[in-house]
Amino acid sequence: MNGIIEIDVHGKNVEAAIEEVRKHLNNAKPSVYRIRVIHGYHGGTRIREGIWDEFSYGREPKVKRITMGDNQGITELVLREF
Repeated sequence: MNGIIEIDVHGKNVEAAIEEVRKHLNNAKPSVYRIRVIHGYHGGTRIREGIWDEFSYGREPKVKRITMGDNQGITELVLREF
């Protein structure tokens, strides 16, 4: 099993995207070390900001840190170091 969960939230509003991420976060098995959220760049900036606001700054104990993905349309939630 891959330790990365990919979630594509294109076309969702901020609340629905956060709900989708939270669902995967709560159901993540111990082997999962990263959740990759694909939100897009132009239309996904609100989703990116919402994810940072919701899951960073110690608000979610399962999330150790949040990083940008390979491009600006991806945000990654790091659950543990690989």
